[in-house]
Amino acid sequence: MEMMLWNIVLSAIVGVMIFMLKGKFDELQRIGILLNKTREEVARDHVTRGEVQRITEHIDARFNRLEEKIDRLIQKG
Repeated sequence: MEMMLWNIVLSAIVGVMIFMLKGKFDELQRIGILLNKTREEVARDHVTRGEVQRITEHIDARFNRLEEKIDRLIQKG
């Protein structure tokens, strides 16, 4: 009788532990999925180095043209 009682108690404890572990693994899987989605969104929103370089060169060219115009205005004045 005593052995049967121990089996019931231990089975209940193991059952509760398994239930809790399953919940934790499910939550871990959900967090992993959310992390992957976040990585995709971040990668989509960031600018590549090539794009930054192209934009920087365009801005530099515009400033060079402005500097030339200012120099010409100063020389005429």
